Amino acid sequence: MTTRDPQATALARLAALFADETRAACLLALLDGRAWTASELARHAGVAASTLSEHLGRLVAGGLLAEERQGRHRYVRLADTRVAQLVEDLAAQVSPGTAVRPRNLRESTAGSAMARGRTCYDHLAGRLGIAVTDALTARGLLEQETGFALTDAGLAWFASAGIGLERRGRRPLARACLDWTERRPHLAGVAGAALCRHALDTGWCVRIGSERAVKVTAAGERALWDLLGVEAVALR
Repeated sequence: MTTRDPQATALARLAALFADETRAACLLALLDGRAWTASELARHAGVAASTLSEHLGRLVAGGLLAEERQGRHRYVRLADTRVAQLVEDLAAQVSPGTAVRPRNLRESTAGSAMARGRTCYDHLAGRLGIAVTDALTARGLLEQETGFALTDAGLAWFASAGIGLERRGRRPLARACLDWTERRPHLAGVAGAALCRHALDTGWCVRIGSERAVKVTAAGERALWDLLGVEAVALR
């Protein structure tokens, strides 16, 4: 009698959690790094609240989501950065040719905004994320040859820009994250999260719409030009 590999069984169970369009839609929506209520996710996924509740229960039990309750409201968020990385990496494996065409102008506009600039859990992605990553690399602040790593000049740059890097836990200081729209890596890790947080806190970027899309403000265009030489045309 053949003995089953416990790891294979666990992997199959994990894969099954992703193998449903409603659950996949929820995981992608939660890449914005915020906590959503069950009713918000139900509207986003286009399913009844009772149906969504069942799906959320499976995702929480499977360790992909963390649940919080505040009064009568139930909030869920991605369990941690490792789950966010897994969701984004899986999304990046989907061939552009298999993507569903927008059904209307609203979906087309939202898709364009997401491709232009968005948050990928807690760091910048889309053309915005790539432009910033390329600028850091061109200026010798980020090394990409053997995996992403901040140089000494890069560490000094973050300090001079007033962007603190809290090195706690096992999360890498810099990590490459494959961008699912640009098909190139953008900056993630502690440095990517700190830069994104700084951009939102200072008003360099603002969230638009109800998903993960962000827009660079006039102040952000000036700051990114002054600090990194990123041209405004690359951010629009």
